[in-house]
Amino acid sequence: MDWDFPTTALDVVMMGTYGSLGWIKRPGAKEKKLSLEALEKVGMLAFKNRQISQLSGGQQQRIFLARALVQNAAIYFMDEPFQGVDATTEIAIINILKELRKAGKTVIVVHHDLQTVPEYFDWVTFLNVKHIATGPVKDIFNDDNLTKTYGINYKVAVQQ
Repeated sequence: MDWDFPTTALDVVMMGTYGSLGWIKRPGAKEKKLSLEALEKVGMLAFKNRQISQLSGGQQQRIFLARALVQNAAIYFMDEPFQGVDATTEIAIINILKELRKAGKTVIVVHHDLQTVPEYFDWVTFLNVKHIATGPVKDIFNDDNLTKTYGINYKVAVQQ
């Protein structure tokens, strides 16, 4: 994203509709309506005419989430969606991710805050150069796999 390029939050969300338009077509009323609905869903409708560069990091994160939502994809890949956001935004994002899951969507998230994994997710994959383990959080998110992944005794490291 070129932060100096003068584009509004609504423009950024509407960029998510381009893939469904076909070659050399411009977004119309339908795409604008979908984009406004996505902005409302992430709590950013009031900021639709703000320049993207004038928004906080958490607000920008929600705009990018709205851009993803407007695509109505079957699978969503997110790299650290909670990075640099406040607690309110984090809760808003996790609630949207839970709604997506209830709607039958697949959400894959890169996440490093181990404290929130059991609360936020139902499935986990541990990677460290190679695959360590995959499965339901209740079965796989344990000291053994954390130690294999991070190379330290996780329980001891957390207690220090």
